[in-house]
Amino acid sequence: MAERVIAACDGASKGNPGPAAWAWVVADGDEKPVRWEAGALGTATNNVAELTALERLLSTVDANVPLEVRMDSQYAMKAVTTWLPGWKRKGWKTAAGKPVANQELVQRIDALLEGRAVEFKYVPAHQVDGDPLNDFADRAASQAAVVQQDAGSALGSPEPPPSAPSAAKPPRARKSAPAKRAASSGSSSRTIKAKFPGRCRCGRTYAAGVDIAKNPDGWGHPECRTTDA
Repeated sequence: MAERVIAACDGASKGNPGPAAWAWVVADGDEKPVRWEAGALGTATNNVAELTALERLLSTVDANVPLEVRMDSQYAMKAVTTWLPGWKRKGWKTAAGKPVANQELVQRIDALLEGRAVEFKYVPAHQVDGDPLNDFADRAASQAAVVQQDAGSALGSPEPPPSAPSAAKPPRARKSAPAKRAASSGSSSRTIKAKFPGRCRCGRTYAAGVDIAKNPDGWGHPECRTTDA
């Protein structure tokens, strides 16, 4: 059997719905990006972008090769690993009896998964020292969504630019008593202007230019900031 391929995929929508794009990246034996592709979707939701990214990745990788897929979208992952069997039994209806959202995309992914060895691995998004392949796919999808242009290694495109958390680091807070109280209150925490669009730990996106604050697991809305216990 061929050696397992490790890959990641991600989608982005600037507005949800808004300008959207998908991206996937395949790693070499050292888990370094070796092949990638990103594509513009016009106006679409984040869920559509996430599912499209998975569909394009599965269409690209040889079906006879075992595949590990790293994703930060719990919706897309659960759609094809947890909810899909029940949807099929119910005639593509949800537990509430409503039509399954994005049914055509889910059905295409279902067909692409038939008879192949695929392991899905959830990786949290926008983490300090997080999964580098997921970060690469996130940056590629985000850039393609903003510029609405396809990109990829086959096109000779440069690597997508750094995301906001790695591009800008706020000054370190002073270790004085007032500074500690400010950090614990959350609402008075230090903020900076986001250089790039991103996604908060709460799941909502934020636009470039808005105030964001450092959370224990990344960057996001100031009101979503929590302190370590």
